[in-house]
Amino acid sequence: MTRLVLALLGIALSALAPAIAQDYPAHPITLVVPFPAGGGNDALARVVAARMSQTIGQQVVVENRGGAGGTIATRAAAKAPPDGYTLLLTYTGTLAINPTLYPNAGYDPRKDFAPVGTIGSQPSVLTVHPSLPVTSSAELVAYAKANPGKINYGFVPGTIGHMTTELFMRSAGLELTKIPYKGNGQAIGDLIGGHVNMMVLSLSPILGNVRAGSLRALAVTTAQRSKLLPDVPTIAEGAVPGFSAAIRYGIVAPAGTPKAIIARLNKELRTALESADVKEKMLSEGAEPSASTPEEYAAEIDTEETKWSAVVKSLNLKME
Repeated sequence: MTRLVLALLGIALSALAPAIAQDYPAHPITLVVPFPAGGGNDALARVVAARMSQTIGQQVVVENRGGAGGTIATRAAAKAPPDGYTLLLTYTGTLAINPTLYPNAGYDPRKDFAPVGTIGSQPSVLTVHPSLPVTSSAELVAYAKANPGKINYGFVPGTIGHMTTELFMRSAGLELTKIPYKGNGQAIGDLIGGHVNMMVLSLSPILGNVRAGSLRALAVTTAQRSKLLPDVPTIAEGAVPGFSAAIRYGIVAPAGTPKAIIARLNKELRTALESADVKEKMLSEGAEPSASTPEEYAAEIDTEETKWSAVVKSLNLKME
C-alpha cells in the first residue's frame, strides 16, 4: 500500500511540475552570495542578476550572507525550500574546497544542490615583488631550486590562492617558505612593500599594481591567457605543462528543485551571459563568461571537488 501511495504521489507531482514551471516565477527570486558586499563574487552576482531580472519576469535580488569562508550561507541555501526562489552563487572555494576544509561544513556539493549552470571563470596570478630576480614562472622555478628556502610566499589559509600555490609548488617540485596572513589586504600590502616575495592572487585586486609596475605578474594559472593581461603567459606555457587552476563561478538551487524550473533558470542564465553588456562587465572584473548545461556543471562540480579536496587532505588543513 505504501509503495502504491508513493507511486501515485510521484505521478501527481510529475503532473504538477509543468504547471509549476509555467507559473514560475510568481514573485522575486533571491540569489544568495555567501560573502559580504563589495567583493568579486558579489560583483559577478549583481551583473548576472540585473540581466536575468530583465528577462525572467521577476526581480532577481542579491542577498549577501558572509561568514566562515562562505559555508554558513551555502549550508543555509542547501536547506532552503526547493521551489526555485532561493539560488546560490557558487565558486571554487564553496563547493570544491570548503567541504573538506571545514569539518562541519554541513553540505554535500554533489547531493545537496541542483546545478543551474556555470557563469564563468577567473585566473589567479602568480605574482612577485619586482626585486625578485625572475621574470617568468620558469625562471622562478629555476631560482627557487637553486636557492632553497630563499623565496617566501604569503597566503591566507584555506583560500583558493593558498590551494593554488600549494598545487603549483607540488607540480613544480618546489619548497618555499610559508607566511600566513589573516586577510589578503595585509598580505598584498606586504607584497607591494617587498616584505613578501610571492603570492598567488585573483586578478582584479592587483591589476592596477601590475600595470603600474609595483608588482610583477609572472603567469596566470588558467589554461588560457587572460584578456586583461594578454602578454602574461600561463603557468602551463612556462613552468608546468598541463597546469590549470581557475576560480570557477556558477549558480545552484537546492536539491529537489523541479527540473522544469532548473531548465528555465538555465535558459535565462545563458541568455544573460550572451549579452554584450554582461560580457563586458565580467571581463572588466577579470572573469571570462562561460555558459553550460546543468549536467555539464554537475560534472564540473564533481571534477573540481575531487581535485581540490585532494590538495586540502594532503595539507592536513582544517578550519573552524
